[in-house]
Amino acid sequence: MVMRHAKAEATAATDHDRALAARGRADAAAAGRWLDAQGIRPDAALVSDARRTVQTWEELALGAGWDLEADFSAALYAAGGDSAFDLLRDTEASVGCLVVVGHNPTMAYLAELIDDGDGDADATTGLVTRGFPTAALAVFAVSAPWSDLGPGAGRLEAFHVGDG
Repeated sequence: MVMRHAKAEATAATDHDRALAARGRADAAAAGRWLDAQGIRPDAALVSDARRTVQTWEELALGAGWDLEADFSAALYAAGGDSAFDLLRDTEASVGCLVVVGHNPTMAYLAELIDDGDGDADATTGLVTRGFPTAALAVFAVSAPWSDLGPGAGRLEAFHVGDG
């Protein structure tokens, strides 16, 4: 799963310290409820260590009913698309389902890079027409080991964007 953080406040002392807006909290929790309804449960979570992504993760996990410790990553906060893809390749082989929560344009780039173009028609249409707004969530099926992950390695199974 690749997710962009939910709607954040426009300003803070630093970009890293920006908190979620009320709408962002609601959208992240709704995304969690949606994932729970789909029966999707991650084995691991890689989350940027910025305040808004940490809060997105907290609301997402609460909404989904997950009790999972996330790996809060300064590297993901600073990562461009290729660096973020390398972080995915570093995922332990035992992890079957991974959720990544980060920032745009990196998360949109990751979703496009992973997508094999043969996924669910409605999900693909949503991804193409809506872009990757705040709280967007793309769910992929990936069969390759994380260490071998390459471009086009995932089939887009579902795409969710909140109503906020």
